Amino acid sequence: MNIGDKVRLVHGREEGIVYRFLPGNIVEIEIEDGFRIPVLRNELVTISPVEGERLVRNEPIKKDNVPVSKTRAVFAEKGIYLAFVPINDRELTVHLINNTDWHLPFVTYQEQEGITTGLGSGEMKPRTSYKLTDLLAKNFEQWPVFDIQALYFKEGNGSAKPPFQKKIKCRAQSFYKRKHAAPILQKEAYLYQLDDENETVKAFPGVGISAADLRERMLSPSSEPKTVPTKPDSVVDLHLEKLTTEIGKMSNTEKLTLQLTTFEQQLERAIAAGMHEMTFIHGAGNGVLRNELHRRLSRHQNVQFFEDAQKQKFGYGATFVKIK
Repeated sequence: MNIGDKVRLVHGREEGIVYRFLPGNIVEIEIEDGFRIPVLRNELVTISPVEGERLVRNEPIKKDNVPVSKTRAVFAEKGIYLAFVPINDRELTVHLINNTDWHLPFVTYQEQEGITTGLGSGEMKPRTSYKLTDLLAKNFEQWPVFDIQALYFKEGNGSAKPPFQKKIKCRAQSFYKRKHAAPILQKEAYLYQLDDENETVKAFPGVGISAADLRERMLSPSSEPKTVPTKPDSVVDLHLEKLTTEIGKMSNTEKLTLQLTTFEQQLERAIAAGMHEMTFIHGAGNGVLRNELHRRLSRHQNVQFFEDAQKQKFGYGATFVKIK
């Protein structure tokens, strides 16, 4: 069950659209005339796509040749997603999903290293999906920023809804917590809900500020106190059990990506905060993580030197880094 799905009460006649999920296994659904009611999740059943499609057209549903009275359809306002669907341990496909009753004229781009590339455009009908591109899991850190722009359209009378633009930049620490069943596709996927007002802030802080605005803010005097970067711990443990509770659901590639992303983020925080040294605990294992850390450290312009950390304190599985 996802936001935007059509549902029916088990012990009642009401039908509606899933609007949001509340604590305590409560689901808020929107019924006729825009009214919203809280309902226990186990008191709801999802209406099948075929039945829901007929309800949108206000057509009666026939069972055993007995006509059923017409029900006024509830319009699904929300349910637009960007879905990353794993094909195997190495590859993912990216899909735009319209699980609403809106028609969505759209354009999509990817932004990478200052270059903007068009991924697709067109009109998505209600309850459809559109494949945008393919990605390699090993290149997670180089994945682009995805820019999705769309208009809302429906036939007949009604109030106009402003268009939207959302940008999504995947972060390893939050990305792997987003695995759910994707609506329409009916597959496990990592989901970003684009029409959630808070999603852009979570996924890509700073979206909506142009380069010109940012430059003007940087050059103009300000009375606001400057933000001092917070120092990370001088010892960072990269063991998976310290980074996530979802180990059992992750592939080997996903695990390594999370560890490397954490390493990169903590090192950059240390540099920004003016720290002079740092130790990363990576364990002995098969040496894959250690070797990759050393490869990246050897190419980093702000690293003076690195070496195996004191064995008396950290054993054989840690690397000490001296920052310039």
